[in-house]
Amino acid sequence: MKSDTLLDTLAHDLGRVAHGRHHHPHGVLGPHRDEARIAILLYLPNAHDVVIEDTLAAPRVGQTDFFLWRGDKTIVPQRYRVGWRDTHGAHSRHDPYAFAPEIDMAALERFGRGEHAAAWELLGAVPRMRDGVAGMRFAVWAPHAERVSVVGPFCNWDGRQYPLSARGSSGVFELFVPDLAADELYKFEIVNRDSGALTLKSDPYARRAELRPATASRVPQTTPYAWQDAAWLRERAARDWLHAPMSIYEVHLGSWRRRADGGFLGYRELADTLVPYVRDLGYTHLELLPITEHPLDDSWGYQTTGFFAPTSRHGGPDDLRHFIDACHAAGLGVILDWVPGHFPRDAHGLARFDGAPLYEYADPRRGEHRDWGTLVFDYERNEVRSFLLSSACWWLQEFHFDGLRVDAVASMLYLDFSRKDDFVPNRYGGNHNLEAIEFLRSLNALVHGRYPGAVVIAEESTDWPMVTRPTHDGGLGFSMKWNMGWMHDTLAYFRQDPLFRSHHHQRLTFAMMYAYTENFVLPLSHDEVVHLKRSLLGRMPGDRWQQFANLRLLYLYMWTLPGKKLLFMGSEFAQDSEWDFAASLPWSLADQPAHAGVRQLIRDLNGLYVGDPSLHRYDFEPQGFQWLDCDDAANSILVYVRRSGERFVVVALNFTPVPRTALRIRVPQPGSYREILNSDSQYYGGSNLGNPLPRTTTPATHQDQPCTLEITLPPLGGVVLRRDAS
Repeated sequence: MKSDTLLDTLAHDLGRVAHGRHHHPHGVLGPHRDEARIAILLYLPNAHDVVIEDTLAAPRVGQTDFFLWRGDKTIVPQRYRVGWRDTHGAHSRHDPYAFAPEIDMAALERFGRGEHAAAWELLGAVPRMRDGVAGMRFAVWAPHAERVSVVGPFCNWDGRQYPLSARGSSGVFELFVPDLAADELYKFEIVNRDSGALTLKSDPYARRAELRPATASRVPQTTPYAWQDAAWLRERAARDWLHAPMSIYEVHLGSWRRRADGGFLGYRELADTLVPYVRDLGYTHLELLPITEHPLDDSWGYQTTGFFAPTSRHGGPDDLRHFIDACHAAGLGVILDWVPGHFPRDAHGLARFDGAPLYEYADPRRGEHRDWGTLVFDYERNEVRSFLLSSACWWLQEFHFDGLRVDAVASMLYLDFSRKDDFVPNRYGGNHNLEAIEFLRSLNALVHGRYPGAVVIAEESTDWPMVTRPTHDGGLGFSMKWNMGWMHDTLAYFRQDPLFRSHHHQRLTFAMMYAYTENFVLPLSHDEVVHLKRSLLGRMPGDRWQQFANLRLLYLYMWTLPGKKLLFMGSEFAQDSEWDFAASLPWSLADQPAHAGVRQLIRDLNGLYVGDPSLHRYDFEPQGFQWLDCDDAANSILVYVRRSGERFVVVALNFTPVPRTALRIRVPQPGSYREILNSDSQYYGGSNLGNPLPRTTTPATHQDQPCTLEITLPPLGGVVLRRDAS
């Protein structure tokens, strides 16, 4: 092999490499072998005194930044090192172009068909050991790129040093970079093939990122985390979640509690503080507002840039794993609020990733979310589907989350969401986003099939049918759906002055008309305590005593209705101000008597709900509920039964400040009934009016129940009664 022949052959390619426009540098740089000899071509801008394996000088090629060594191929090892000096000092590395691209083409084809649900194994920064050399394989999908380089401090952010090679028509570029340490910063430098525009992007598949406002990705750790929750995962897989209790504490980690200096608590600190707090209150699950990496605190995590990276505000990935391990050890499931519907326009993120619309729809009538100023994922692109499916599986598989709450599902289902008539219809002329619907069905089938016991919960605010019915029956396949209608009706009712509640009685009863059309979660979430809506306590009418009584009554009503439960942090101790994402909860309130009473009520409601199958066994099936009196609008009273087989409890609620003494209610069986919970108890800050002694039934006449019971209902309060065993 003669060097001049090699250089003549590569003359055009050398110019493209030098100008940062070459799509396949592996065909130019690195070793060129024949039967006996080898030529090693290097491109090292601003370098001098280049050597191979410490002793073999590689002379400069003319006046260029290329260096060429040639000789007997037995002299240098297959994975040789290169040393050089420049203005930044002396350097030494294995030549990355001595390692051929390695990603399996069959896997790339699956990615391109939208069928790869573990694309993190292909793309991003993947730790690899190749022929005894440790390093990172970088790969990125950028089909509109002419050239892609990985840059960082290891190359002084010079995109000429580590260009990646295109993998055929897949749109993927790949390079193995030896000798990189964990936590090294990096980005992708991308040149668009049409415009020549250069963009600097964070890695869409990055497993860790810098703390905002910095935006670089970080090279991942190579050592696996030692999980301790194998027993939890086995039990989860065997659990009948449809019939199990689920009471969810929704939390924003950045504002649940702050350090004394105002800084964020780390995941490990939260494991030591948040986990025992929530467990003590009797919740079964935590739901985390998005902890996927995001640049803007004000978005609460809902404008995600890192779909595979936990936010560095609270520590590293293994710190989050430790937190989830601690939750599982305490008997708490963990649900991640996940956002596959849109992403922000930040220059370092997914927007126009390779200089053109890629992750987003190209047509702004489909690609822009006008309410939030964000961009909508292009669900028609198979590679975007692989990206999103992989993100969902990443959190469930690599972090052992027990479920996903999918944000803003309605915005995904409808092409005219927030657009009125200015939208692009689907191929049938309708307003349904057919590709997004198919994506959601694929997501749910995948999660339920691959991660036994994991749940997927939809925040879906319309009357779309069969959201929680199986995909094989034509449904979307979600496990559960937030009951936004119940939430709106209930809060609208409670804000009424009790004097006028009789005119709004149907707001309390209407939810039972459709209660079993879906598997519902009853949510009082973060969205109900922001944007001038006031806190839940602040929404209640009346004087201070009445506000607390109303709130306790609201919680008793919620916890005894069919449906799983979700309550946002701070509401458990009756926070009296709106939620402030930039500060800690007002913990000074929590121990004041009225506030502490509400928290004790939540603790007892959770204990009753979890411990008594009557209140959770048939949350989604009609045999678990029966009205005993839903028509007493004049007195604003409700009475109903919750049942599991022969076991049942009776719930009676009074939505006025008028005590109801000697009130006769119908009950399903004769016997002696004992009050087991009273929202007006002195332990909760109430007036302690109720039924301290057991009450015995009398036979009914001309009623649909065999007997009646005389009870006292407290003002703005309710009671739960259980029949004594005979």
